[in-house]
Amino acid sequence: MQRGLPMQPTVVLLKEGTDTSQGTPQLLSNISACLAVAETLSSTLGPRGMDKLIVNERGEAQITNDGATILKLLDIIHPAARTLVDIARAQDAEVGDGTTSVVLLAAQLLKEVRGYIEEGVSPHIITKGFRKASQLAIERIKDIQVVVDKSNPERFRSLLLKCASTSMSSKLIHSEKPFFSEMVVEAVQSLDPEDLDESLIGVKKIPGGGMQDSVLVRGVAFKKTFTYAGAEQQPKSFKNPRILSLNVELELKAEKDNAEVRVEAVSDYQAIVDAEWEIIYRKLEAIEETGAKVVLSKLPIGDLATQWFADRDIFCAGRVPSADLRRVCQAVGGSIQSTCFDIGPEHLGTCGRFDERQIGGERYNVFEDCPKAKTCTLLLRGGAEQFIEEVERSLHDAIMVVKRAMKNGEVVAGGGAAEMNLSAYIRKHALQIPGKMQLIMTAFAKALEIIPRQICDNAGLDSTDILNKLRMRHAAGDKYYGVDVDGPEGTRDNLEAFVWEPSLVKVNAINSATEAACLILSVDETVKNPQSEQQNPGPRAPPGAAQRALRGRGRGVPRR
Repeated sequence: MQRGLPMQPTVVLLKEGTDTSQGTPQLLSNISACLAVAETLSSTLGPRGMDKLIVNERGEAQITNDGATILKLLDIIHPAARTLVDIARAQDAEVGDGTTSVVLLAAQLLKEVRGYIEEGVSPHIITKGFRKASQLAIERIKDIQVVVDKSNPERFRSLLLKCASTSMSSKLIHSEKPFFSEMVVEAVQSLDPEDLDESLIGVKKIPGGGMQDSVLVRGVAFKKTFTYAGAEQQPKSFKNPRILSLNVELELKAEKDNAEVRVEAVSDYQAIVDAEWEIIYRKLEAIEETGAKVVLSKLPIGDLATQWFADRDIFCAGRVPSADLRRVCQAVGGSIQSTCFDIGPEHLGTCGRFDERQIGGERYNVFEDCPKAKTCTLLLRGGAEQFIEEVERSLHDAIMVVKRAMKNGEVVAGGGAAEMNLSAYIRKHALQIPGKMQLIMTAFAKALEIIPRQICDNAGLDSTDILNKLRMRHAAGDKYYGVDVDGPEGTRDNLEAFVWEPSLVKVNAINSATEAACLILSVDETVKNPQSEQQNPGPRAPPGAAQRALRGRGRGVPRR
């Protein structure tokens, strides 16, 4: 400080103990955190990807190689690395597959430009270059994608089978690809083609048996609900029954629980008891008059009602899960009623066959040959519970991929072929641009090669040799050449080999990865509020305007 100038007062904006990190070191630290996340996931990519065994604090183990699931199970607290968790979840929700690819791509983009950040290149220039390269990549996907003719049902079904099979090639169930591909395509095709709501595909996990014992029910199946005495006397099989779905409790209720009643004579008390019985009998008789042979309810059906139905050859099930009851209505028709009276034929559903059958160690109620079947149920079998859960996750990815392929009908070659073509195209385009932008776009092109490189590494192949072969092929115009993990050459035309993916998976992955990389590059400061605020809550003066402004902005770490 120069002598003679008045001393400036210190302005305290943040509470004592607040941790602030800023500048280039902060940016490099965020990039390192993202690379650590990607390193965890990298070995799960491709048909020879490995699985992760994750044990939570309660000691429950899960085995999976699904990127979104791994990131959800890992308790990542680094604020920048959480961005990768968000893009993996978004990819999973939007297109179902490509969750590992999107995280690897985002991390590789950051890795390629780390050197430029250290040398002082402005993050804004890098962001601009990334966005331009991403735009070029998406335009190129539209050039190389193959539009499948939906007018030929056989060919279109064959395409859907290829897409499902490609999605499963990196999963635990890859050895049973043909079996599960058929199951997935049939499940998606059974939905309403207008909205393709995948929540109407029910999945039930039944331990025991092998994978091949899994079945697809073209209708609805749910586990036998809690039953009262009398249930065993009910018939367990019907042909063309009328089905009534209720949201009514059919139990004998003592009215003394709801109201205080004063009686002066025994006959008055008897009248109250008779009224209680009269209420439930009226409901049961009204249900019988509808002609329904199968009665389902969200709420309990008590022992009196169960025995009453059994005496009249009617099947009933109470406490049916709401999701299952909704799918029953979708399959058999009719609607859920909240009263037992004024029920017309239009409120009832029907199906070709209803029966209760033994599957594994459980009994299941199964509705088949449904006239309005816009739903189906997958009954998955397998040895260990963790194994069946991973089969369910794998089938979810395949279902989402088939759903997207049905909606769009545009596919690209998988196995790293699309990424290699985009890389060659962006490199060629970058040579025509002067200045730093050329370097940034070349870095983007190089980052795209992480997908085929990682597929090679995970399969134990020489990635440098195979990538050189692929660069030569794509330079010569063979735009569908990708990695072949089985053949001696290591490369093949993946479009001819039927390794197909919906182009939407690629478009979404590139968009999400670019946005995540740009977001992380735009952060140059992290503000962590002191933990003492939560540990020692005491009387405090109201925060000033400056503190309020800082608290209003995004915090460095998510609140626990």
